[in-house]
Amino acid sequence: MKPVFAPVLTIPDGTINIDFYINGLGATEVMRITNDDGSLHVVELSLEGTLFHLHQEGRGKFDPKTLKGVSCEIGLFVDDVHAFTDRAIAHGATLVSPVQDFDYGYRQGEFDDPFGHRWQIQKRI
Repeated sequence: MKPVFAPVLTIPDGTINIDFYINGLGATEVMRITNDDGSLHVVELSLEGTLFHLHQEGRGKFDPKTLKGVSCEIGLFVDDVHAFTDRAIAHGATLVSPVQDFDYGYRQGEFDDPFGHRWQIQKRI
């Protein structure tokens, strides 16, 4: 098997609602482990076969809002940068940088999801 990245995004302890990832990004839920109180411990999601995980804070992992900033940006290549970004914004993401074409041959835009994770949506042009 070739190496494949599967980012782990840290969410606040007690998080129950992850609708943004399903409705705003089009992800599908693959697996879920809940805590006794019904909050999420870890959730595995897929974006057309690309896996990523949501995991509650703990063991030295903090969500971006606790840190008051981002320490990592998720770069995601898609076919239609505008449509993907517009969908995310319509479902609660905050625009950081509008979609634009750059001299180095990429179309890119950035947004923060409702938990504060920064996404750079891009396509080679």
